[in-house]
Amino acid sequence: MNDPLPNEFRRGPPRLSDAVEAIASGSKPHDMTNIDDIADALNKLAATGDPVSIYPTSSPNVIMARIHSVDPELPLFTLELNEGETLPPGESLFVAWLGSAKLQFKLSSPVWMTMPNAPTQLMAEFPLKCQILNRRAAQRLETPLGVYYMASFVLNGKPYELQLYDFSLGGVGMRAAPRDAVGLHVGRRLQRVRLELGPDSVMIADLDVRLSRTFRSFLLGEQVQIGCQFVNLSSSMQQELERQLDKLNSGRKAF
Repeated sequence: MNDPLPNEFRRGPPRLSDAVEAIASGSKPHDMTNIDDIADALNKLAATGDPVSIYPTSSPNVIMARIHSVDPELPLFTLELNEGETLPPGESLFVAWLGSAKLQFKLSSPVWMTMPNAPTQLMAEFPLKCQILNRRAAQRLETPLGVYYMASFVLNGKPYELQLYDFSLGGVGMRAAPRDAVGLHVGRRLQRVRLELGPDSVMIADLDVRLSRTFRSFLLGEQVQIGCQFVNLSSSMQQELERQLDKLNSGRKAF
């Protein structure tokens, strides 16, 4: 099997805060059925060590794992569960981020095959089909100049207030000076974030940090860009986001 060398992304077991939610109903993913494409996707996950979230049909709990190795010839891949975890028999849904897209597939087994002398490693056959949803499928608009769109929240007892630079139905982008972005690591969940989306709209939402990078602004100097994904948005929140996006888009078209 292709057993990639460990890298910085593979250090330590994946945490529950790294869990990736299943593709929401009403989304429009496309199907991947070519076995070579599926092998390539699984190989990428093995190489990066990105977490895989497993949702067994028979259990309400999410099980965190990584793809340890891939053998496209058999075709089989090996999952590595966290220490002490077991995957119950039956059907399970597997979800992971694959670069800028969400990858999802189902597998079922009456008994999951374990690797000799490695009880946390399970062998599974390739799925016949994967669903792919582009992370940026939702319309994303930059916030207008001169109007402050803000995100305020408390993390580990420390208050944060960051400026929004764009938002969409899928998430928001924030920016701040490095000293104001300490602790906002990829995988961190931000709870009860107060989002000011223009002068007449305020909403409270949970966000998962999905991107963090440093860049240099001509006017502001060194800045940190924080990309976040919405978690468990209610239908009323989605409608409010759509209203604000339509309003912002209409205002731009007027010029």
